[in-house]
This record gives sequence, structure tokens and C-alpha cells, in this order.
Amino acid sequence: MPSPGGRDFQQSYPPQADQAVVDREHQVIVATRATNQALDKQQAVPMVGEAIANLGTVPKEVFADAGYYSAKAVDGLCILGVDPFVAPEKTRHGARPEAAPRGRITKGLSARDRMRRKLRTKRGRQRYALRMGTVEPVFGQIEQGRGFRQFLLRGLEKVQGEWSLICTGHPPQAD
Repeated sequence: MPSPGGRDFQQSYPPQADQAVVDREHQVIVATRATNQALDKQQAVPMVGEAIANLGTVPKEVFADAGYYSAKAVDGLCILGVDPFVAPEKTRHGARPEAAPRGRITKGLSARDRMRRKLRTKRGRQRYALRMGTVEPVFGQIEQGRGFRQFLLRGLEKVQGEWSLICTGHPPQAD
């Protein structure tokens, strides 16, 4: 990773390096990935693809935070047959949501504006709110219950194995 200031590099992974797809109903991790990418937005489609491969079925919906948003990611999730609920930008805690939109969708809206509108609807707010009660408790259990705070190994392949073992109790399967 580039160090602060960008003059040199440090041996580390970005804070969002550890990613997981969690089944909402049972809070079971169905896909994991460790990455050395600075942004999550390239990871949405591969993570859902991995979940589909592991489960043998396509999830109906995917809820993801703003780090995963890009028009390309939303399009890719739709191509996979998933209904995406991905926040286009971070929302401040305690911020009042805008009023739910009414009427038909205005022609010519950008992908970002369409997603904003979708998440402002009553259904969109209800569905997206499920994300906090699904994935965040799982990460809390990993941090608090298992004491995981940092990767102990070096190299992406070893870190991926460590993350998979922490999340599932099993090493990753060879491709």
C-alpha cells in the first residue's frame, strides 16, 4: 500500500482488505476475499460471483455500502441477476433521509441518481437497512469474539488463506 504522502510503500493491506458475503437469514459467511486493492468498487461483482459459485444459486438481492458503488458494479450485479441496493455515497449517522420519491422515474437520470432514488423509496430504505443487521454483527463477532485485528502473514495468497480460515474455519479451496 502507498504510505501516507505517497512517497513510498508500506507492507500492509487497506482497512477494507477483508471482505465477506453474508447470508442475511442465518448470518453465515458464504464468500470471503482478501484484497490489496485500495477500493472496494471493483470487488462487488467478483464477491457475488464467488457466493453464487459456493451456493449454487443466485441471491435475489445484494446490499452493499458506498465503497462498493460504481455504475459498472451495479450493472454487473444486474447482469448476474441480482437486485442491487448499493449506496452511491456515504450517509451521515443521524442524517434525515430525504422524502420518498413519487411518480415515475424521470428519463435521463444517471445510474447514480437512479440508485439514490431507489434507496429513498420506502422499500429501498427498508431493504438497505437490513445490511447493518446482517454483515456488521458478523464482523463484530470476528473482531470481538475471535480477537482478529490484523493479518499476521505476508503476501496476498497467505492473507487470503488466513482471512478464509478466520471467517469460515476452513482454508480456501484451490481453483
